[in-house]
Amino acid sequence: MSAPSAPQHPVTVRMFTQRLSATPRGARLARHLAVGQLHAWGIPYGSDVSEAVAVIVAELAANAVTHGRVPGRDFELRLGLVTGSVRVEVTDSRSGSRPPGPRDVRSPLPLAESGRGLVIVDAVADRWEVLDRESPGKTVRAEVDVPGWWSLVRQPGMGRA
Repeated sequence: MSAPSAPQHPVTVRMFTQRLSATPRGARLARHLAVGQLHAWGIPYGSDVSEAVAVIVAELAANAVTHGRVPGRDFELRLGLVTGSVRVEVTDSRSGSRPPGPRDVRSPLPLAESGRGLVIVDAVADRWEVLDRESPGKTVRAEVDVPGWWSLVRQPGMGRA
């Protein structure tokens, strides 16, 4: 006699991964791909979540291209629709100094020409962190909470991406 099987819940994680050239064009494409993927997952263009993710991807991709670029190596964009939020991860291949983490970010001087990217991420993301990789490089992970996320994972006909 076998035990009754437990009810099967739908998969609540959707993932998207893309490697992009470490160029300004690759950074722009990352933002376009991100909002397109969110739309495919049921988070419409122009919504608060879509706009927040677009800003985060734009800043992290620009940082990967500007500060994390290694000639001949790409950067990677990963998106995940996880329980309650959209997770954004941008990974580059440059080892060495890490960007400051959430508690260490400082606003630049008013006339500074750079240094605002992580300040913007800190303002827009609900959570974020900097992670080391085994191979050279680092990953910056940010999350944006999605109100009503359960309706996104329960949509009929919505396959895993």
